[in-house]
Amino acid sequence: MANRVITSTDFQSLKLFKRGKVRDVYELGDYYLIISTDRISAFDVIMKEGIPLKGSVLNKISNFWFDYTKDLIKNHIISVNVDDYPTECLPFRDFLIDRSMLVKKAELIPLECIVRGYITGSGWNDYKKSGEICGIKLPNGLVESEKLPEPIFTPSTKAEIGLHDENITANEAISLVGEDAYKKVKEATMNIYMKASEFALSKGLIIADTKMEFGYYNEEIILIDELLTPDSSRFWPLDKYEKGRSQESFDKQYVRDFLLSINFNKRPPAPTLPQDIIMNTSEKYKEALFKLTGERITE
Repeated sequence: MANRVITSTDFQSLKLFKRGKVRDVYELGDYYLIISTDRISAFDVIMKEGIPLKGSVLNKISNFWFDYTKDLIKNHIISVNVDDYPTECLPFRDFLIDRSMLVKKAELIPLECIVRGYITGSGWNDYKKSGEICGIKLPNGLVESEKLPEPIFTPSTKAEIGLHDENITANEAISLVGEDAYKKVKEATMNIYMKASEFALSKGLIIADTKMEFGYYNEEIILIDELLTPDSSRFWPLDKYEKGRSQESFDKQYVRDFLLSINFNKRPPAPTLPQDIIMNTSEKYKEALFKLTGERITE
């Protein structure tokens, strides 16, 4: 089942709350069950093929970071041990192991909290046009993949499946979620990024940028969703880093680069991914897990 894309028929006895691009969320009384699938999306389009073991890698990396940063802000994790889950999960126990988490029911704050330590991706494109990212003026003369003088917080909207997230200014973000919430999620995002980046560097990885999500639980803002995975971040090998060009990566940039090479129009339907792209992407995800945690994952 590792490389089969999960469908709505797989867990019919559970109450589906939301199906995302990669994660499926089920409602279990006072909790949510989040399942990290092997689906992969690029340019907000879900590919037809899954990436073997990707869901397990994402789940393990997220859980590692949630634990590593819990001193900075509370998060939604209740348990990743399937034996702790409600009884209705038991029929799916074998599948849920390593790729699921039982979490608190938080109310989503509709903001993608993005922090950039290096200039790349859509930020690089925006900078070339205007010298700014999300209304933040940057120094002249920066080159692709260059480390920024200091990390910047560049929020975006959180779009539904099939739509694109849009970069927004601080004022636009404040009007969307309120000034108090904005200040709190910005501070938490920056603190998490700084702590995680320092750890990753010690493991030979650069976290170029990442995005986080937050929600309200008992009127308190907590960290939710996933955290610092190859899906939500750009991981670059430190020993091969060189500014002025695009970088090798341990994330889905490999899939994005393939899609760009075939002039994909960034709209459904997704093209077929070649088997070598699928397997090489799987290896990159597994290598990211190993570099960060020392854990090897196999079938």
